[in-house]
Amino acid sequence: SSSAPVVRNRRAASSVVVAVRRSSGGGGGVPTTALRTAADVAAGTSGSSSDPPFANETLSALIGAPTTTGAPPSASSNEGAEATDADGAVVRPPFPIVLWRFTRPHTLIGSALAIPALHLLAAPTLSAALTARNAIAILYAMVPSLLMNLYITGLNQITDVEIDRINKPNLPIAAGHLDKNVAIGVVLVALAASLVMGVAHPLYGTPGLNLALRASAVLGTMYSLRPFRLKRFPLLAALCIVSVRGMVINAGFFAHATASAFSPLASASSAAAEAVSVASCLANDMRCLLSSLFFGVFGVVIALMKDVPDVGGDRVFGIRSFSVRVGQRKIFTSMRRLLQGLYGAFAAGFGIGAYKALASA
Repeated sequence: SSSAPVVRNRRAASSVVVAVRRSSGGGGGVPTTALRTAADVAAGTSGSSSDPPFANETLSALIGAPTTTGAPPSASSNEGAEATDADGAVVRPPFPIVLWRFTRPHTLIGSALAIPALHLLAAPTLSAALTARNAIAILYAMVPSLLMNLYITGLNQITDVEIDRINKPNLPIAAGHLDKNVAIGVVLVALAASLVMGVAHPLYGTPGLNLALRASAVLGTMYSLRPFRLKRFPLLAALCIVSVRGMVINAGFFAHATASAFSPLASASSAAAEAVSVASCLANDMRCLLSSLFFGVFGVVIALMKDVPDVGGDRVFGIRSFSVRVGQRKIFTSMRRLLQGLYGAFAAGFGIGAYKALASA
């Protein structure tokens, strides 16, 4: 088909980019001729005297470094470069370290903080929040949730290897530290273990927890994997992230906390725990509704800001993100203002609530 040469060219450009990164020490200045070679290959115009259509905008973005006229890289340019042995082969770090990097630790930390925070928010009293039952509910939700996080972020790396060689060359698969087949095995085990844990316990396997796990799995798969690959479509990609960050995570774990830790009847009956649904929490508890609204808007910021540094690879591989369509500066500025407005609105709400509480005391 006519698209096949384009795909091959883009992959070839990715290879050129990786080679140039290595030859330049992983950073610093990169010769303009090398940049233009990558752009020519991607556009299928190698050897042509004219620039590719996107060359003037993304030559530097392809490599992630400023162009030079042949000046040697600075002494600090080797920071973050791939370690190689005497034969030039990439030296792989120990597997536990590679696996840790493959999990995208910053996303794990976010999930590990969000779950106990939502349990504290759902607690009717401070003493209820400090019970052993709540601690067990937190731990039971955290383990499958972190496994699901690994599945989603790992799947994204598996399907984005060529793009990551441009945008995020230090990720384990893109850097050659983790075999792709091993990565596939890791994410499949994480997915299976997460879903099984969701239904393994009659009390702590609540509808809220299972909604969070299953909806995250479905949306995470559709975001990265063909034939859906929603990340190709800016609006659908943003809605996918907003849905997970807003309703699925916040309302799901809030409902899980209510059912497994704070419902008086849930400890005696699994049927009573199942009666505490996500819909009932959103409809009847303002804390659940407001937290979901807050993180729904916050999810918009995440969805758009995450693509700002990835314009180079996204443009080469036809991912028409809002940053590619509108421009990095406009997206960054508009999302910063949205975040400021969000913080301001909720700070005002908390202030008004505190004033009313003090006035009525």
